[in-house]
Amino acid sequence: MLMSPSVLASSTSSGLNSSLDLTQSTIGYAAIGIFVVAYTLVMLEEVLKLRKSKPVLLAAGLIWIMIGYVYQQHGNIDVAQQAIEHNLLEYAELLLFLLVAMTYISAMEERRLFDALQAWMVGKGFDFRSLFWLTGFLSFFISPIADNLTTALLMCAVVLKVAGSNVRFVNIACINIVIAANAGGAFSPFGDITTLMVWQAGHVNFAQFLPLFLPSVINYLVPALIMSFFIPRTKPDTIHQEVELKRGARRIVGLFILTIATAVAFHAVLHFPPVIGMMMGLAYLQFFGYFLRQTLPMSLAKKKAIAIANNDEAALKRIGSVVPFDVFRRVSHAEWDTLLFFYGVVMCVGGLSLLGYLGLVSEVMYTQWDPVWANVMVGILSAIVDNIPVMFAVLTMEPVMSMGNWLLVTLTAGVGGSLLSIGSAAGVALMGAAHGKYTFFGHLKWAPVIMLGYATSIAVHLMLNSHLFHQ
Repeated sequence: MLMSPSVLASSTSSGLNSSLDLTQSTIGYAAIGIFVVAYTLVMLEEVLKLRKSKPVLLAAGLIWIMIGYVYQQHGNIDVAQQAIEHNLLEYAELLLFLLVAMTYISAMEERRLFDALQAWMVGKGFDFRSLFWLTGFLSFFISPIADNLTTALLMCAVVLKVAGSNVRFVNIACINIVIAANAGGAFSPFGDITTLMVWQAGHVNFAQFLPLFLPSVINYLVPALIMSFFIPRTKPDTIHQEVELKRGARRIVGLFILTIATAVAFHAVLHFPPVIGMMMGLAYLQFFGYFLRQTLPMSLAKKKAIAIANNDEAALKRIGSVVPFDVFRRVSHAEWDTLLFFYGVVMCVGGLSLLGYLGLVSEVMYTQWDPVWANVMVGILSAIVDNIPVMFAVLTMEPVMSMGNWLLVTLTAGVGGSLLSIGSAAGVALMGAAHGKYTFFGHLKWAPVIMLGYATSIAVHLMLNSHLFHQ
């Protein structure tokens, strides 16, 4: 039997009527089982060496096949079609937004901006404690623009290059980077996918995220201060390296800032989705890429003349290996596994919502519980399960909450992932980058200290922004 006899008509959070309540049906239980198996495989990504997008893409297809079959049996296929189109639109907006952001980050990487920053930090001769603070602060302040995953990987590369075989320092420094990158991403729509989702859903506008700045700083500083006492003041062996920025590197940073401003303006002034502004920003990069290609021969001729005049053979060799800038090559370097994983999550959670499960969870968490405690629990849950499906589930439930509570769930979902190394993309990536030096159990030892920062940041938000909870 595919359904229990008590299949009821209800309305879903997407505003669709005549949906079926399948929470007590065989189809419902099977969908939950498929999602749990798929997500278990996602969590075991590092062990199985299986990319996280694969299981959720398959799970999404299977869940919607079952939904389509049942709705067709009941002559309600239009409702399922509307639901799937609604979820596809949600995904398309976020996909294009993230694709443009990732393309810009890839372009900056290709123009050697991150290499130059890394070489500067490595060559300055900082002691271990100074390096700990520097990588933490830079992670916190770069992640609101460059996203927490890219930032964490950049800083981890610096730590690995400088620390060498000092496993203890690498572990603590990586924990510090993960906390800082996640905290820095919590107050900016460009820093974390969950914050971006809340902004695109229209619950919080761009400027209204600013009250989260101080709670985010506290979330980072509390554990960082405690951990810093366990770091020696000795100096590592310094490696000096010269990195020459490629042509147009600084101008690409300027174009990225202009793109962010365009996206914000589209949302704030015209009330259009921010993704329209981001796609316009991609055109800025494309035109600049065209300019770089067209002026390349003239630029190379000038550099060649200078190199010959100075008898600089190394410069002549570099000129011979210059590759023209190609925007579409940068697009191909986007994190496609993450983008496809995100599709699978959106479609799985959308399917579970249509089956009625998110309505049940919402009823318990946001009606029977105090919303503050529900949002604190969202953060703790995001340490175990990736924060993307957790936040998408909350947005799909559409609980009626004050601005203070929407900011609270943005904060907790963003920083809650720092509690465990598997709780955020930054943590998982660093376990791979610093394999054997930064580990799950190495992170777990500092969990009480990180939890203290988590609790303190929530307390600071509740105290400083108390007026936002009474709207």
